[in-house]
Amino acid sequence: MEIAGRVVNLEERTIEAGVLKIEGGKVVNFRRSEQVPQRFILPGFIDAHVHIESSMLPPSEFARLAVVHGTVATVSDPHEIANVLGVKGIDFMIADGARVPFNFFFGAPPCVPATSFETSGAEINPTQVAELLANPEIRYLAEMMNYPGVVFRDPDVLEKLASARAAKKPVDGHAPGLRGEDAAVYVAAGISTDHECFSLAEAKEKLALGMKILIREGS
Repeated sequence: MEIAGRVVNLEERTIEAGVLKIEGGKVVNFRRSEQVPQRFILPGFIDAHVHIESSMLPPSEFARLAVVHGTVATVSDPHEIANVLGVKGIDFMIADGARVPFNFFFGAPPCVPATSFETSGAEINPTQVAELLANPEIRYLAEMMNYPGVVFRDPDVLEKLASARAAKKPVDGHAPGLRGEDAAVYVAAGISTDHECFSLAEAKEKLALGMKILIREGS
């Protein structure tokens, strides 16, 4: 398969007219040519952290609207539907997302409910988290919002983290304002990202500990 147009090279910050050859879903060759249609070819966007339920749409409809803006994949935490329906809600999200040619990377939410003070329609226990992580459609342990549970070694929290390690799947973080020794304990537990930094200083501190920092408008 070949596709011609003006190819946007994000790393080099250049735009070159030419033809891309694609085999097995991968670009294998590029040749320059001025005889190309007036269109741009560039990588699709990946939304690195999203709760699709916040859009009030099922995954298939979310994809239909997102793709026209260049988004071709999401790293999706189904925490909100799990708070209402538990594992059944996560199963629905996976099945509905499979109906469309859009890449959904769903995680297993470890904090359902988020805190013991929250009223929810369901609870996901450590055994259920382990079962979810065994599903190849579940790509990671979703945001570990219970950072006090990590710092103070809550047994349920540690069991969920252990299940992620056993499944060789990454762990997403959520620890606003956590710094110093507590942040070091959190990162040492195997949590590799955070999208909740309040300040540049906090982000730099977590970067120095080995985390990847996601920057979003809420930051």
